Amino acid sequence: MLKKRNRANTPLFITCTVPLGSMRKILLVASAIAIILVLALLLAQSSAETIPYSIKGTTGEIEFRQYPPLVLATADNSQNDGGFNLLFAYISGSNKARDTIPMTAPVITSQKIPMTSPVVTDATSMSFVMPAGKTREETPDPLDSRVRIVTLPERVVAVIRFTGYASPQEVDAVTLRMRDGLNKAGIETVGQPFLMRYDTPWMPGFLRRNEVGIEIKR
Repeated sequence: MLKKRNRANTPLFITCTVPLGSMRKILLVASAIAIILVLALLLAQSSAETIPYSIKGTTGEIEFRQYPPLVLATADNSQNDGGFNLLFAYISGSNKARDTIPMTAPVITSQKIPMTSPVVTDATSMSFVMPAGKTREETPDPLDSRVRIVTLPERVVAVIRFTGYASPQEVDAVTLRMRDGLNKAGIETVGQPFLMRYDTPWMPGFLRRNEVGIEIKR
């Protein structure tokens, strides 16, 4: 004859305990993985050469930098970062010399200046800066006519640095603060403001280095 099962003796919960030593090991491994990931991100951040400059002074959060003459590869940019793809192809060998050109930081995005007034456009241009010391004569011509090689003379630039993903709202807010600060200091500007981004797309926002800059009169 079968006996009925005593449900009162059936445990309602099954618990599993992890020894304290094992838990510590798990935490140590997780911490080590996190540290390795952060180091990898930082290495990726610093892998590109940063264009040189010298600091000439500050006012509030605004820093004044003197940049040497620069050579830029420039392309019109679209909402899908089409300019980046054109420029990356150029430095990867899509040029008449078939040269591979090292990537530098920052990548510069600026408002496209209308050729005639009152034409208004919200299109932007994107630029890769050629390695320091590279002259126009040493810079190969692009194979794609949508990429242009331009030169910038030595100039002084006002800059505000910020973190995050550089959304249009963030860039506008920083630009407004910079214009207000320069106006209060009585400093005249030249041309339009531009965005400088230093990091790879997978860099977390809190580690990203972004800057809004504008040339100033000396």
